Amino acid sequence: MSETIPHWLTKQADINPNQTAIELENGETYTFKQLKEASQCFARKLAALNVHEGTHVGILSGNSIEMIVAIHALSYLGAVGVLLNVRLSRPELEFQLKDANVSIVLTSDKYKMSASQIQVSMVKSFSEINVLQEKYNIPLKTELNLEDVFTVIYTSGTTGFPKGVLHTYGNHWWSAIGSALNLGLNKDDKWLIPLPIFHVSGLSTSIKSLIYGMPIYVLEKFDVKKVHDAIMSKGITIVSVVTVMVQKLLNELGNNRYPNTLRCMLLGGGPAPKPLLEKAKEKGIPVFQSYGMTETSSQIVTLSPQDALKKLGSAGKALFPAQLRIDGGNEDSIGEIIVKGPMVTKGYYRNEEANKKSFHNGWLRTGDMGYLDDDGFLYVVDRRKDLIISGGENIYPSEIESVLSGMEQIKEVGVTGLADETWGQVPIAFVVKIKDVTASEVFSFLRQRLAKYKIPKEIHFVEELPRNASNKLVRSKLLELRR
Repeated sequence: MSETIPHWLTKQADINPNQTAIELENGETYTFKQLKEASQCFARKLAALNVHEGTHVGILSGNSIEMIVAIHALSYLGAVGVLLNVRLSRPELEFQLKDANVSIVLTSDKYKMSASQIQVSMVKSFSEINVLQEKYNIPLKTELNLEDVFTVIYTSGTTGFPKGVLHTYGNHWWSAIGSALNLGLNKDDKWLIPLPIFHVSGLSTSIKSLIYGMPIYVLEKFDVKKVHDAIMSKGITIVSVVTVMVQKLLNELGNNRYPNTLRCMLLGGGPAPKPLLEKAKEKGIPVFQSYGMTETSSQIVTLSPQDALKKLGSAGKALFPAQLRIDGGNEDSIGEIIVKGPMVTKGYYRNEEANKKSFHNGWLRTGDMGYLDDDGFLYVVDRRKDLIISGGENIYPSEIESVLSGMEQIKEVGVTGLADETWGQVPIAFVVKIKDVTASEVFSFLRQRLAKYKIPKEIHFVEELPRNASNKLVRSKLLELRR
């Protein structure tokens, strides 16, 4: 029999009705009671549009109170939220919406125009739904079944096609519990979210708020001055960041120091350069590296406060109650990181091939390479063999190659990552052409089909690509062709 818990927002609103749940950059605040009432009201309005248990609802929005309310509203109906990256192109969005069986897309006013061009049954902005009449004869959920799917977030796939990662309520619950058991809980905690809520890191923090009874400070997007000012003057204790954000914050900080109230900068999105971590240590900034992926509902390995400084460069140990092993590596050697635990997804939506490849006896094969030191601390060596991590965004070369292969002037193409001081890595492309084509034509073709962050920063025309005896592309040799 599957386990149920009281609806987490209703429960928190009952325990701490007047506690601040959300603080916005414009100074607006929402208590847990106000958040519950707004979410239940929005749920009843969605019910008027025939959104019900099991309905897959796309959400296309930047960080906002309306987006957060909409996500919680879906939980009151038992509907599933498919969170969409606002930076994706129309073909990318349409693939995800079709693959996830989405029947209605909710969007902020800012993205209504672009959402209206997507092929989907219905597109409604938050403001359009807010003027609807509530459907009162619909029973709202009072309990959450931990086995039920709550959200779907797409992650880049090695085949070039993204995969829909299923997150149950239990996945989110255990992700929050695991983090609290590691970082601890403080009655004065306030977690800053400068990362997109459509990514698992931002989403998981918004759910931690409900489980911990903790306020979150929500920014529409990362802005170094706003994040810096919030840490300095808004009582922020924890902030989620990626490497490029830490670099910018260190520059903004200059010779100053952050208040002692800041107890954790939780760093995700790929291994950070050791010099950056050492610089943060000099400034007294508590940077805790972590390791996680969409499939693990955010962090699954994190440094603990007592180890943050003495294990610089390590991602830490698996959170309680997660497990971690290095597969295929001997003692002190590099192998594939595999993980297991109640925060790990049960699988990908309607993708049996990927599920068979990735899941074995409850263990998830991450595809990432790493090793454990003598004390059992994880060091991530390579984030999924071909993966490019640019400013915290995952980019698979095969996806860009797949799109470029659609140009009739191109015979073949290879994409790899180039080290970049600002973004960590950027993609660059090596093209063998079959007809005359210019770099500007290639860029123009890509801009219509890919998110801006996925577009290669350089196009190099070459005579041939490096291949091995099996005629497979040797991606590691591509950079040698760079002129």
